[in-house]
Amino acid sequence: MAKETVEMAETDAGPARITWHRAKKPRLVLAVSHGAGGGIEARDLQALASVLPGHGVTVALVEQPWRVAGKKVAPAPKTLDIGWRGSWPALAEPGLPVIAGGRSAGARVACRTAVELGAHAVLALSFPLHPPGRPEKSRAGELLGAGVPTLVVQGGNDPFGKPEEFPEGSYELIEVPYGDHGFAVPKRAPVDQDQALAVITDGVVAWTASLG
Repeated sequence: MAKETVEMAETDAGPARITWHRAKKPRLVLAVSHGAGGGIEARDLQALASVLPGHGVTVALVEQPWRVAGKKVAPAPKTLDIGWRGSWPALAEPGLPVIAGGRSAGARVACRTAVELGAHAVLALSFPLHPPGRPEKSRAGELLGAGVPTLVVQGGNDPFGKPEEFPEGSYELIEVPYGDHGFAVPKRAPVDQDQALAVITDGVVAWTASLG
């Protein structure tokens, strides 16, 4: 596990907190934020922070200002974008290409701001294609409009959008079999939780290697 260092970033939405997991010889930075219902303790974010530094990718886990302030409910998308934008200069400090990433609401933020911020690519974990049970309220436009190389990692049983529901586009998609929105798999599934997380980390390692 890479040694953790923590720094604060001042944004127009309040201070954000960045937890760094640094690679010894980094070639990329993956800056990744959490969703609206949890923080950087999410299993997929922690798995990536544990594995990627060993493959030349420094991981920066970004906590949005509302989480740092101890609030329980995420603010409007516009405010999430403000918090992410304000964090970006600190994330670009190493002078390396930065992949914008996030899970759920954080994935939407990464897609919406990628071109504007000069992101090298986008990693969208559990992209919320639509609210559960409301496929007509599609957010596909945000994903398709990312404008940079994009990888979606989606649980096979995600109520916010199963892999087969995603429209055709220039992005790549990895399915985590039996995974829900948090990539949890049922105890009776043919894959266990560690195997499900390995699908995520192995896929992201291979994808980041392909980015150069």
